[in-house]
Amino acid sequence: MTVRPLEGITVIGLEQAISAPLCTRHLADLGARVIKVENPGLGDSTRHYDSVVDGMSAHFVWLNHGKESVALDLKAPDDLAVLTALLSTADVLVSNLAPGALDRLGLAVDELAQRFPRMVIVDISGYGKGGPLDHKRAYDLLIQAESGSCSITGTHGHPAKPGIPIADIGTALYAYSSIVAALYAREKTGRGAVIPIAMLDTVAEMMGFALNGYIHGGTEPEPVGMGSPMIAPYGAYPTADGQTAVLGTTNDREFARLAQMIGRPELAGDDRYAHNEDRVRARDELDEVLSAWCVEHTLAEIQSVADDAGIGNARLNTVADLAGHQQLADRGRWHDIGTPSGPVPALRPPALATHWEGPTGRVPALGEHTDAVRAEVAAHL
Repeated sequence: MTVRPLEGITVIGLEQAISAPLCTRHLADLGARVIKVENPGLGDSTRHYDSVVDGMSAHFVWLNHGKESVALDLKAPDDLAVLTALLSTADVLVSNLAPGALDRLGLAVDELAQRFPRMVIVDISGYGKGGPLDHKRAYDLLIQAESGSCSITGTHGHPAKPGIPIADIGTALYAYSSIVAALYAREKTGRGAVIPIAMLDTVAEMMGFALNGYIHGGTEPEPVGMGSPMIAPYGAYPTADGQTAVLGTTNDREFARLAQMIGRPELAGDDRYAHNEDRVRARDELDEVLSAWCVEHTLAEIQSVADDAGIGNARLNTVADLAGHQQLADRGRWHDIGTPSGPVPALRPPALATHWEGPTGRVPALGEHTDAVRAEVAAHL
């Protein structure tokens, strides 16, 4: 018998953009009923980013399948009453509205917690409450800039934002995991929880290794493009057949195997390269050695000998390469989801127990479930 572990859990999403919608989509993946509250006529801003998926936005399709869409004007008393009725029967509220928006709606988090003591309330913000920045709007690039993430990405003098929105996605995953933990705790205590999550705190946590390096060593990590400022050799190297191999080492034993692999065993015995800290200082020299070796071999040759030597390696792929990646296809990672325009392919969730039923939800049209939900909560108004 297949199961969906969050069956029977109702989640209300006062959500937009990425962080809260990705969190609630994963809850829907596990069987929760997710009711997405959107502005009438406009909806979530990501609905309008583009129209590439059969007239729908790539972002919105990614983030919102498996949900119900209810269009409510929360500035209108009648619609606010509908939301309040929904909250009275819900298990979880997730919000990432602009700073102060919940308070202005009369939905202050502390008051909601007193009114609905079994509810798990996640309040996502850019900078948290308190401090000089708590009033500011926050988007992924802004948080990555503020947190120092961009300063260790790119190359020297050319900081860059990582292509993946790590502030949004990291916050979503912290929210998702904390909700599951809070629901588990509620089974034992009968109490819900208030969980404030700041995007700045999320990326600051991700910067932990760099922070420790600066706090204890006084040095700022230097961005190194396709590589890591903390490890060497470790990077991307052109091959003889016009491709790019990505490989390197993470410890002294691996470096010895790498040196043997490229026909330079003497490097492992050289005091200049004895430990990772030494190799980081000699990064440019070692990159030259690896580059000279890789450019004389095809990608297939490099990957074959690296696999035999126990050296991690990969091919530098594009998004198009990922879309057709054999590893995803052979493992059945794709399935079709429903949308107002018909079925489209989507990746299955990364984490599902082998006996759990996979997600079957569709992408909702704006306000598609408004009438049904209004009728459902009529008795609570």
